[in-house]
Amino acid sequence: MNRLAFELKLWPILRWVLIVALVVATVFPFYYMVLLSFVPIEQLLQQPERLWVPLENLTTATYTEVLRSEAEGGQGFALFMRNSAIVSLSCTLLTLLAVIPGAYAVSRLTFKGRDGMGALFLAVYLFPAIVIAIPLFVGFSRAGLGTSLVGLVLVYIALTVPTSIHMLRSNFETIPGSIDEAATLDGASRWTILRRITVPLSMPTIMSTALYIFMIAWNELLFALLFLVTDRDKWTVSLGLSQLSNGIEVSKTVLMAGSVLLTIPVVLLYGVAERALTEGLTAGADKG
Repeated sequence: MNRLAFELKLWPILRWVLIVALVVATVFPFYYMVLLSFVPIEQLLQQPERLWVPLENLTTATYTEVLRSEAEGGQGFALFMRNSAIVSLSCTLLTLLAVIPGAYAVSRLTFKGRDGMGALFLAVYLFPAIVIAIPLFVGFSRAGLGTSLVGLVLVYIALTVPTSIHMLRSNFETIPGSIDEAATLDGASRWTILRRITVPLSMPTIMSTALYIFMIAWNELLFALLFLVTDRDKWTVSLGLSQLSNGIEVSKTVLMAGSVLLTIPVVLLYGVAERALTEGLTAGADKG
């Protein structure tokens, strides 16, 4: 058997070995986190290495504790998740309302400084977030928004707008300009072209951008810690989990339950968005 024939026979085996290894490396930490969140702390202390627990030994008491309000002896994650949902959804909606026309303007209109606009947007990320954290906090505090969810939403919008415009601009530029010209000849305005042509054709990219914005707002910790740490009723779930991990009296099973609550919404949203992305791409292919 020559070398080429050997490699052709070996490659399918190695490919599946690699796929299985990557799946295990990706799924196992999440599986173990979910498992620990349902295991009573007594059993975890007795057998911490166990990878399978009988169904009759599982408990939901950890989730009850982590979701229950602090006044009732819990950790208050139900309130934290509500705050995170308000902040993340508001940030996603408002950012999209700003970046869709902004990206269209950068990709389609001619104005002075347009060529350097993309580099300017990306240059924002050359600076660590901590560099702008204190100035933003001082500025928002003077405006009366230093310890509010509104101020946090505005900060997240400022953080996500540059990359979001860059992502959408790259997609808008792939749409032939002849489509806009034909619509203009038919009497369509810029807003009509954007709303009825550009946005539908770019829906998969808009969905992925919305997912990116939501994930940033849902998981971000630095600004949440800086703005909200003094008011527990306004904590987000990432801030609540950070404070939970620092508590000596908090069991690891409760900490894992909080981690699952932080992770599950993003996983579910990605599943929904992934289906929408596929459907959008298929619909675009049919129209072509």
